[in-house]
Amino acid sequence: MTASDDSEPSDERSDTDAVASRRAGPGVRRPKPPADQPRIALLNAAQSAAETRANFRRVLDVDLVEFHAPSGEFPETLHYDGVVVTGSWASVYWDREWIARLKSWVGDAVKAGIPTLGVCYGHQLLADVLGGRVAAMDGYEIGYRTIEHDGENELLEGVDEQFVAFTTHSDRVVEAPPGATVFAKNDYGIHGFRRGNAFAVQFHPEYDREMAEHVTRRKEDQLSEEHLQAVLDGITDENDAAARQTTQVFDNFVDYVLAVTPERVRK
Repeated sequence: MTASDDSEPSDERSDTDAVASRRAGPGVRRPKPPADQPRIALLNAAQSAAETRANFRRVLDVDLVEFHAPSGEFPETLHYDGVVVTGSWASVYWDREWIARLKSWVGDAVKAGIPTLGVCYGHQLLADVLGGRVAAMDGYEIGYRTIEHDGENELLEGVDEQFVAFTTHSDRVVEAPPGATVFAKNDYGIHGFRRGNAFAVQFHPEYDREMAEHVTRRKEDQLSEEHLQAVLDGITDENDAAARQTTQVFDNFVDYVLAVTPERVRK
């Protein structure tokens, strides 16, 4: 079972990503930002690196330094203001060298007090690293879903307490880490938790309508024809517009990073 998005990228996209990765090398950066923007490590765990990179660059207005973990790219230091861990086709309980390295590096970052945000697979990875439990689901949660939050966590400040977001995952956090506060849930389980400077959400606040449809169509060999069509029917302008408020997650996370890290680490 796959954990998150990017489960079946097309050959064309995979080849493009491989070329881009070879040309850019580890630590891919966006153009030099203003001096007051935080320096954030994007730990890209997706198989299709380029589209995930584009999604997060669209919603994170920061000095974003990307590392493609499945290719063995990891930061050499903890010299970052914040960390974001993306979705993935992988499961956190797989026995893969890159997953073990990712867990180790993220664990060190959390122990060092660096603000960290996990999205979908990143949510599950943070749960695992912090002592929670992740398990496979009986099928997928996929499509625009209604989620509720408690109104008390700053990560979802400005987001309606009952909101719509796009989801796609077949693993879930079944036990939150010890000492964590669960702040978002739906019928499928935990959709958000926090422990200290670590925040995690199961849903995809970075997805737009195009990405939602693209990811859904890639699962045509994993979903029944009826299920697939039902999800596609739900990808509407109305649901896309409703889900856009979830991008506030990224602005709130950056505000948190700036508040707890008053002195920039970036030279």
